[in-house]
Amino acid sequence: MKKIVLSMFFALSLLISCESETDKKNRLVIEEKDRIELVKKNAEETKNENLRLEQVRIEQEKVAEASRLEKEAQLEKEGLEQELHDKYINNSLQTGATPYSKYFGGNSSCSSYGCSQIKVQTSNSDVIVTIKKNDKVVRHAFIRAGGNYTFSFPNGVYQAFFYYGKGWNPEKAMKNGEIKGGFIAEENFGKDDPQSLSNNVLEYQLILQRDGNFSTRPSNSDEAL
Repeated sequence: MKKIVLSMFFALSLLISCESETDKKNRLVIEEKDRIELVKKNAEETKNENLRLEQVRIEQEKVAEASRLEKEAQLEKEGLEQELHDKYINNSLQTGATPYSKYFGGNSSCSSYGCSQIKVQTSNSDVIVTIKKNDKVVRHAFIRAGGNYTFSFPNGVYQAFFYYGKGWNPEKAMKNGEIKGGFIAEENFGKDDPQSLSNNVLEYQLILQRDGNFSTRPSNSDEAL
């Protein structure tokens, strides 16, 4: 066995020693070329990895910046909301005021034959009452908590809507921004069924229940305004 190994080593040594100068140069050129290719490959891989890491860093910075801007916007929104709350939370109007006169006109009276009335008594909440005929607001009025107001108009079929709340903000957007003016807290909408009035008086006593709802059917700003 030792003889075979020695023979192979001797043969390999003989082969190398027999390598011509030209073959050696060619071999070295090939080895150098392979080395250069390996260096270029490693450099390209390093470059690509650095680009990938840079893209990851940029994306992370974008996410962080977007999160920061979103947080700042949220804080600014909350700050503005708090400012509005502090400014208007105790704001109220006089009973009989018509804050939507720009959109619905003022309240005219009816005192001759063929007139009816709707009387509204409130409890512990400010209320905007709107009276509709054929789905159009024909009367409206602000009634302060504990106050009362009487509407008069020609006989016909009318429907009453009630918008309750606290803190009147004259610039609040209502009904998809079509109307301005609304409460900033404790909002609630209610309504009655359409009523046929003929020389009579319809009375509403709006009483706040323990669960926070008034004794009327639910409604919303799109219906009430």
